[in-house]
Amino acid sequence: MIARGRPHVGLPPFAPARTLPSDLAIATFSPMVISSESWPSNYLKGATAFDGVVYPDSDGQPMSDNTKQFKWIVLLKENLDTTLSCFVAGDLLWYPVKGHPEIRIGPDVLVAQGRPKGDRGSYIQSREDDVAPTVVFEVLSPSNNVREMSRKTAFYQAHGAKELIVIDPDAESGWAFVRNDANAFQPIDDVVGWTSPALGIRFERDGDALIVRQPDGTRFLSFAELQARADSAGEERKRADEERKRADEERKRADAADARADRLAAKLAALGVSPDD
Repeated sequence: MIARGRPHVGLPPFAPARTLPSDLAIATFSPMVISSESWPSNYLKGATAFDGVVYPDSDGQPMSDNTKQFKWIVLLKENLDTTLSCFVAGDLLWYPVKGHPEIRIGPDVLVAQGRPKGDRGSYIQSREDDVAPTVVFEVLSPSNNVREMSRKTAFYQAHGAKELIVIDPDAESGWAFVRNDANAFQPIDDVVGWTSPALGIRFERDGDALIVRQPDGTRFLSFAELQARADSAGEERKRADEERKRADEERKRADAADARADRLAAKLAALGVSPDD
């Protein structure tokens, strides 16, 4: 996706703007604009029209470059989507400027607090009460470079994201940027031991592995673990439903027996016979 570049493995994390070449400094960055003439032909296979403007749903780029990157994207998206009540998406184009489909970016995962869950072909901000994604995640792959990551960071800052969290799967590390009171991105050099102010999730190290914890302290689960938990919960619900069904049937049988006893007692009474005789 546009500006999907990330630092090469082994390169240092993105440095604060003061150490960047002048053409990359966040303060002077102009968001990348790609002419519609350069769009791949498959853009028109899926798109969303809004106010007479067509916003492509795809840029033709792969979701991930390798299995490590893919696992992290799924880990973040599925766990956040399971626990948050707001809109969470993975590999979805974000159009921050109304009427300008050439200005877009595709974060690996985005969280839009205050926006309802539901299917979308893309995140067109002008259709979302002009609410920018609150938190965006980028998961690095070996094909990325520092210049492209710098541009992405500047794009997110320019268009209102409150947090950018970057994960390096190979190094089992990451860094972040948080919007400060001066409306600028403040770098977090290392996410280990850091808690996201917007999401409350915490990054920790378990041996050599980087892990993420929910606000309640539970660890982010893999897709397989989430599926197993969902299956287990489904089985529990099924057993509970069966127990309720059996209990209902027992109550119905008991009610039927009581009704028969009442009818018999009424017949005996009509014959002048006491049921207790």
